[in-house]
Amino acid sequence: MPNAVVKPKEVLKPSKKRSVKGTSDYLDYDLAMRIANDILWHGRQPQVGFYVIFSINTGLRVGDVLKLTHADMAGKQVGDYLAVKEQKTGKVRQIQLNSSIITAYTYLTKRSRRNPTGYIFKSQKNHVFATVTINRTLKRIFKGCAPVISSHSLRKTFGRRVYEKNGRSEHSLVLLSDIFGHSNLAITRRYLGLRREEIANVYLNL
Repeated sequence: MPNAVVKPKEVLKPSKKRSVKGTSDYLDYDLAMRIANDILWHGRQPQVGFYVIFSINTGLRVGDVLKLTHADMAGKQVGDYLAVKEQKTGKVRQIQLNSSIITAYTYLTKRSRRNPTGYIFKSQKNHVFATVTINRTLKRIFKGCAPVISSHSLRKTFGRRVYEKNGRSEHSLVLLSDIFGHSNLAITRRYLGLRREEIANVYLNL
């Protein structure tokens, strides 16, 4: 059982807001995993914890994650691939599932009162969560972890994790540019906040 002591308020509530202002910031990967695992193991809506874990380990857009069904994940093991057709591009991505995702999904199904079917990320009224609801929830559970939080924060967290785990190399940016569907590395740098950091360092190094 995770040793997390963070006790976030993860209950999803409807929101009338249709957008998130400002540029979303990435989260510390390890902190996000601890908070997500705490929700998965102890929260009233464990699927919220799984949503975070799945998102920061795949880098998928929120719309593609919310389409995920239990049939998609059934029988999957570490190293297996999950085919995801991206709503925005129409391209099919092959996602290799790591141990964090498989372990989290296994526990999610154990917490279910009956054999889970249909969409994974749905409310007690059997409605798939809306993007605006996800954004509202993420802002609440990660309050104080970064200036601006939204579903894009999880995608960026994935990107920063890949970048750091690969020695902050140019090759990792090439891979991420392909994964994110960016037309050039400059866009990827801006998306991950690297360009902003580089500009800030110009002044610090004077």
